[in-house]
Amino acid sequence: MKKIAISIGDLNGIGIEIALKSHKEISKFCKPVYAISKEMLNEASKLLKLPIDSNFTISSCGKEFKIKPGVAIKESGLYSYDSFIHALNLTKTKECDALVTLPVNKKAWELAGIKYKGHTEALEDLLNEKATMVLGCAQMYVALYTHHIPLKEVPALVNEDKVFDFLKEFYNSFKKEPIAVLGLNPHAGDFGVIGNEDEEILKAIKKANKFFEKEIFFGPIVPDIAFTPKFRERFKYFIAMYHDQGLAPLKALFFEKSINFSLGLSIVRTSVDHGTAFDIAYKDKNPSTLSYKEAILAAIEFCK
Repeated sequence: MKKIAISIGDLNGIGIEIALKSHKEISKFCKPVYAISKEMLNEASKLLKLPIDSNFTISSCGKEFKIKPGVAIKESGLYSYDSFIHALNLTKTKECDALVTLPVNKKAWELAGIKYKGHTEALEDLLNEKATMVLGCAQMYVALYTHHIPLKEVPALVNEDKVFDFLKEFYNSFKKEPIAVLGLNPHAGDFGVIGNEDEEILKAIKKANKFFEKEIFFGPIVPDIAFTPKFRERFKYFIAMYHDQGLAPLKALFFEKSINFSLGLSIVRTSVDHGTAFDIAYKDKNPSTLSYKEAILAAIEFCK
């Protein structure tokens, strides 16, 4: 069975509840190793009134703090980062076969002085590799051309050369087709009437298809029709120009099932496709464990 390193996420959120509730089931498919100390595990277990299975394997890390359910604090931010680094190192050293990350809180990371806005940016820097953020499930996958950056910065990054490089690297790693590439502007720019970025996307698509000597990429697709039922009968794989353009429809359609994975890295890394849900943390609201289980299964599959 594959050993999966699990970074526990922000302990003030729902990640630890999901891990405790899912442990017995996922242990049928893998050997999970949780990056958490015994003290923090016991405190969370007591607050949640959830038992800890006898085979719940931990790899201790982080500085102990008092859990404050539903609150972004620097202590929980630092602990979640330490857990992530510890789990990453377990994977890099081959002690574990893959990394699965539970959700962190970006504000808590900021309060803790962490310079990254999320796991993907941290992985790129720490591994010195380029990652593509891909989210989805068996029914639909969405790759993000840009990740966690302000929306106002996106247009300047949409040019022929940069988009072509992205398309080339993405297909070389993903090897799935056909792929729908979304336009940036309403109506995909209407031939330059509403912005000229979509003309750059079109040039990049033509260049990429010529490079691979076949029709892989299609677009730019008008964003407001890309995820309609008829269009999804034709396309299963999409590239969105920015974060919410791709993830808003994905989560509307497949919120509980979708996962997040980092394409193009030297390690296997998957993640849940949701946040810390501070509003329901430690309130016996029974958060869905489906995305976490799907992330575990995907990590096992990617290891093959």
